Amino acid sequence: MARIDVSGLGGFIREQRDQAQMSVRQLAKAAEVSNPYLSQVERGLRKPSAEILGRIAQGLRISAETLYVRAGILAEREGDQVVTTAIASDATLTERQRATLLQIYAAFQSENQAQATPREDEKS
Repeated sequence: MARIDVSGLGGFIREQRDQAQMSVRQLAKAAEVSNPYLSQVERGLRKPSAEILGRIAQGLRISAETLYVRAGILAEREGDQVVTTAIASDATLTERQRATLLQIYAAFQSENQAQATPREDEKS
């Protein structure tokens, strides 16, 4: 399992909560975690699990992937940020469907990049 990087994750969550104009209590209730626990996460004192990050993301109405990337669980996606953000935040899709679409998109990006880069034996 990936090691969660809490240095800045808590500040990012607090920033998103402030932008959403939510109190710690409101977000804790929406994410179904305790107020003290959420406060400790925001201060970088706790390492939340991927499940808790997903619930916090849902409470903030942002993609879970955004928090996973911030925590160091997932690598940042390559490709057009508008496309990846749209897929990752589409509420009509399940988390599994979003992940699958993002994987397919990344595969297409890699394939296109490989075709655009000339091979060594083709150079001259």
